[in-house]
Amino acid sequence: MESTQPYRDFIHYFQSAEYSQKFLRRCYEQTGFQQAETKSYDNCYPFMYYLEQGELYYKQALQSPLSLQPILLFYGYIHFIKAVVLTEDPLYPETTQVLAHGVTSRKRKKQHYHFLQDEVKVQKNGLFSHFSSLIFDAKHIIGEKLKMEDLLVQLPELEEVFQVLLKRDTMLWFNEKNELEINDEVLDRYHMSRDLFTHYLNEKLPPLAQWTKENILHVADMSEQLPIRWDGNQNRLALPISRNEANGFPEVLIHYAVLYNLSMIARYETEWWVELLKNRTNEDYPIIRSFLDVTTRKAPYLLLDILKKKM
Repeated sequence: MESTQPYRDFIHYFQSAEYSQKFLRRCYEQTGFQQAETKSYDNCYPFMYYLEQGELYYKQALQSPLSLQPILLFYGYIHFIKAVVLTEDPLYPETTQVLAHGVTSRKRKKQHYHFLQDEVKVQKNGLFSHFSSLIFDAKHIIGEKLKMEDLLVQLPELEEVFQVLLKRDTMLWFNEKNELEINDEVLDRYHMSRDLFTHYLNEKLPPLAQWTKENILHVADMSEQLPIRWDGNQNRLALPISRNEANGFPEVLIHYAVLYNLSMIARYETEWWVELLKNRTNEDYPIIRSFLDVTTRKAPYLLLDILKKKM
């Protein structure tokens, strides 16, 4: 994956009140907000502080034991998200409703609990739904129950851990030319006919994706284009094999939901969490550890890229 260092340097560009104010004013003018000048002055310092605090949480997570990392990473992540929200919503936080996390986790059973089978539910109000509506116009996700396994198999960097531990492939990989051949294996995986699968992709993919010749899908842009995912380690594109509700979820929302759940476990399910870290009785431990490694590097990169595209 591209080093996160350039993105840390990128954060520092905004540690200028004058620049941040001009940046926010441009963002607000693009949305047609009438008081762009005034609110950009009001919001430039909160915007700077969200980025600064987010970076501090991530730095602290890198120096902390694994048991504390989910909490620090989650709070770092939501500070970056608040900075992004402030570029779209000059009145944030207009009400106390948007201050809630926006997802809830279910009460855990003491016995036979497996992290992969756990769920979180998207709430009507809160930061998660507010952010997803502003940035992705994803109001349809409110009320969704999201299983951890369904979310994690959407991350291409985690395919190896699923292959090794669960003997499960999770991705169909594009080649170095950003091409994917729609062969019988792909169709079998999706349980679709060729015509139905072609229609399925054509409905979802942007114009940058095209059929260069029969059964060959070419994607011009090296970035996430749902349902296609981007692997930051290999700088390759992949199509998830599993079809579930998370296929349409932007990856930044996947990191939010999983980090939220892990942070709640680390805070309130202390006995299970510490036993997992010490005894490592099942595949939960290496999968969670692999996710934390990926999210530490990739999640802030994805969020700050949203800001970079606004510059």
